[in-house]
Amino acid sequence: MGKLEDLIKERGEKILVEFSGGCGNIPVITVRGKSLAEAWENSMLALYYYGREVRTEYDQCERGGNFIDPPSKDCTMRMIVEEPASEPFIHKAFPGGLEDLEEYRQEVLEGVKDHWVRDSSNPQDKRWEYTYHERLFNYRLPQAGAGIDQISKIIEGLAKKPFSRRYQAITWKAWEDLGIEDPPCLQSLWFRILPDEEEKKCLNMNVRFRSRDAYDAAFMNCFALVLFQEMVAREISKRIGEEVRLGRCVDESDSYHIYGKRLEDFESRFLRQVFSRNFEERTWTRDFAEEFFKEARPRIAEKIARQDEKYRK
Repeated sequence: MGKLEDLIKERGEKILVEFSGGCGNIPVITVRGKSLAEAWENSMLALYYYGREVRTEYDQCERGGNFIDPPSKDCTMRMIVEEPASEPFIHKAFPGGLEDLEEYRQEVLEGVKDHWVRDSSNPQDKRWEYTYHERLFNYRLPQAGAGIDQISKIIEGLAKKPFSRRYQAITWKAWEDLGIEDPPCLQSLWFRILPDEEEKKCLNMNVRFRSRDAYDAAFMNCFALVLFQEMVAREISKRIGEEVRLGRCVDESDSYHIYGKRLEDFESRFLRQVFSRNFEERTWTRDFAEEFFKEARPRIAEKIARQDEKYRK
């Protein structure tokens, strides 16, 4: 751990342990980075080094009850992305590829899988219990008619009153989610506009997750949500007829964790890249990735169509 300890110290104020845990407490860690790639990398280093070992209900056990998987690394994380649109934007060490990022972007921003959400009144319907896009753009109440498009209301409201503190979107449905197998991890998005030193409007965004797979999911979440922030800024700009820039993004997770069974992969993939490559070599820009995104779009459409056929059977 000496090499990692030295790296943590080099990051200085970019990694701050606000509460170290112990005595039954969860560590509270704040990290920051200019770009998304830098902030996420710092969050992973801090979690691995300072996180507590915690068991989860997903750990595999032998018949006698002994655990097969190591315990997870866990903390409460506050990740600050100072300039969300800045480059380099994409970190190569997330466990996925550029096609996965594009598919997830379409899922969150365009709702390409909203039709996979099951009919909650039909116990035989085995499709998905939610998508984030469906919860944000079509939030439905029990026995109500049309769903609520929370994002359109946020855009409309901030275009009229950019200083308002009221504009948030939620996903949680207490009447459903306390009893389902896979409740939403993302809980809320909050937006507010402040002027910068040039008197240009800047859209700030706060994100809150109740639970977060930091290694396998968090970068994809963050990637899509920063693009979501850009989309909201762009739509407000159209309505008011002036530029709306991106302010900082604060991304908070109540439980930010690496599962024990994934620690070996994290060490061999993520840590090895951090220790063997410079920052430019372990990141991509969006301009570089865009050609791969374009190539992936027909394959993603075919993949969704194949799954549609399976659901129809």
